[in-house]
Amino acid sequence: MWIADQWNDYEVLDTSCGEKLERWGDYYLVRPDPQVLWQTPKKLKQWKKPNGHYHRSSRGGGQWEFFDLPKTWDIRYRELTFHLQPFSFKHTGVFPEQAVNWDWFSDKIRKAARPVKVLNLFAYTGGATLAAAAAGAAVTHVDASKGMVNWAKENAQASGLKDKPIRWLVDDCVKFVEREIRRGNHYDGIIMDPPSYGRGPKGEIWKIEEKIFPLVQLCTKILSKNPLFFLINSYTTGLQPAVLSYMLGTEVKSKFGGKVTADEIGLPVSSNGLVLPCGASGRWESV
Repeated sequence: MWIADQWNDYEVLDTSCGEKLERWGDYYLVRPDPQVLWQTPKKLKQWKKPNGHYHRSSRGGGQWEFFDLPKTWDIRYRELTFHLQPFSFKHTGVFPEQAVNWDWFSDKIRKAARPVKVLNLFAYTGGATLAAAAAGAAVTHVDASKGMVNWAKENAQASGLKDKPIRWLVDDCVKFVEREIRRGNHYDGIIMDPPSYGRGPKGEIWKIEEKIFPLVQLCTKILSKNPLFFLINSYTTGLQPAVLSYMLGTEVKSKFGGKVTADEIGLPVSSNGLVLPCGASGRWESV
């Protein structure tokens, strides 16, 4: 398992009975997590006095209950700064487990010793975009939500990266890649973090099991002649590491050589030494 264990401003303090207790900077949140099927004693006092608690509804969804929590606040990872804001479906604006992937491709970019162009699809609030830009890449950031793209821009400014070569685009990711093929544009690195289910700006339906493989096939057509990496993230339990590995192997490694690795990603639980599973990632890299 690849573990994101280099955070100072974030930690999973404990997990039990379908929930996780987290520290986000100076504030403590309790949020549901479907992976937490075990029951352990909730000994930490923050379980009873968090700053925010997201309660899952039996009808689906849920709602926040707040206790002395600001509307927004910041946390840092290495040189990056992220604005946090709890919003409707339990999220805060950052997926901390992705830091293990940020470190991986940032190292690839820095060691390339040449200009690197990166495409970040389903780019959300820009964690991967900022990491790639800080490492020296020119980044194209694509997400279907205007609100998420604006949030990512705010994170870039807070991180001192507003003048870096980042293209911010509100667009349907599949249609954008199809247009890039027609334009003849190419990228040295591709990152995709697709949702299990979603809708594009014009109501286009996205189902990951149906759409992910055709998108990977399309993306191979916009890789440069000497690409560095290709990263796929999945939070869907049906897409195991082996599935991500097979897709990258058949579509990317077969054309460009290199090597493919895939594994679960997770976050360490500070109170008991467990690691909380947070999905899977597949990585292709040149050798």
